[in-house]
Amino acid sequence: MREQQTTGAGSKRGRADIHMHSTYSDGLATPEHIVRFAERSDLDLIAITDHDTLAGALAAREMVAKGHFNFEVIVGTEVTTARGVHLLALFIEEPIPVFRSLEHTIDLVARQGGICIAPHPLSPLTPSVGRRQIERLLAARYPLVGVETMNPTPAGRITRAKLRRLNARWGLAEVGGSDAHFLCRIGTAYTEFEGTGAADFRASLADGTTVACEVPLPHPHVRMGEYVRQSGKSLLINPAQKIQRRLSRGA
Repeated sequence: MREQQTTGAGSKRGRADIHMHSTYSDGLATPEHIVRFAERSDLDLIAITDHDTLAGALAAREMVAKGHFNFEVIVGTEVTTARGVHLLALFIEEPIPVFRSLEHTIDLVARQGGICIAPHPLSPLTPSVGRRQIERLLAARYPLVGVETMNPTPAGRITRAKLRRLNARWGLAEVGGSDAHFLCRIGTAYTEFEGTGAADFRASLADGTTVACEVPLPHPHVRMGEYVRQSGKSLLINPAQKIQRRLSRGA
């Protein structure tokens, strides 16, 4: 039974995990498995954000649209921009070209009516948007909507305190995302927002009322064999998939 958070005034507060990966990139869970898992969780909203493909997110949304589920799916992707830097693009319907500048990528997302969020920013462990890049985007008034201030992976934990201090000045919406590559880790970090649906989530981002959260430690255990499988996908299979997609699109 999913619990619904409320504020003192009685308004509903939803939970969204908007950063996770399926078998369509370097995750180990299929979109169907993710949908079934999310239905048993306390999440009101998820976004599958596979690397440089919408296929997993579209499959999950179609499944939810055909069934009777208590949560919604946002279509998104984790785009590989210039120099390999990652950027979350949400609320889009068409693939975003890879290896373009951050500015050009944000423009392309905005043309589709989508929004951009910086995942695991400042992290030295995975290609991430840096401090100077964020400040350059803000100075030029590019619509970077939020930063992932709560990411439970090592890539996110290493810069968490510094990021919170910087964002006190930037004033970007704070987001929590599990960055889950394993089914059991979905929802270990999430974004609390006003309302329960995708439209509510987007409005809460725009209003700056989102709250980045993490479930108490320890998080669900992942066996070493699964880590090895996922690392193989990340280091070998997913890069090959990216090259194939780029060639097929003529990018």
